[in-house]
Amino acid sequence: MKKNYQSFIQAINEKKIVKVQINTYEKGIVERFCIPFDFWPSRIFKDKMDRYHFWDLNSPDGIKHNLSILPNQLLSLIVTEENFNPWDYVKREPKWFLKRDWWIYS
Repeated sequence: MKKNYQSFIQAINEKKIVKVQINTYEKGIVERFCIPFDFWPSRIFKDKMDRYHFWDLNSPDGIKHNLSILPNQLLSLIVTEENFNPWDYVKREPKWFLKRDWWIYS
C-alpha cells in the first residue's frame, strides 16, 4: 500500500501516466494505463472509504472513464515515462484532496 501511494503521489507531481494492476469484482485482475487524479473518499460511494481516483485511458470498451479503486484492490502501480497535460483531462474546477502544481488545475 505505501509503495503504491508514494508512486501515486510521484506520478501526480511529475504529471506521469501510470500503469495499474487492479483486482476488480466484475472482471478479476485487469491492467490499465491511467491518469492519476486524487486519493480521498469518493462522493459516489456511501462507505466514505479512501479510494485512488484515476482516468482510465485504455478501457477495452473504448470508453474513457473514471476509476475509483480501494487500496486493497490496487495490486501494483508503475509510474511510466510518459507525461500528460492536465489541460487534456481536467474539465471542471477541481477540488483536489492532494496538493499539486497543475497550474490553473491545482
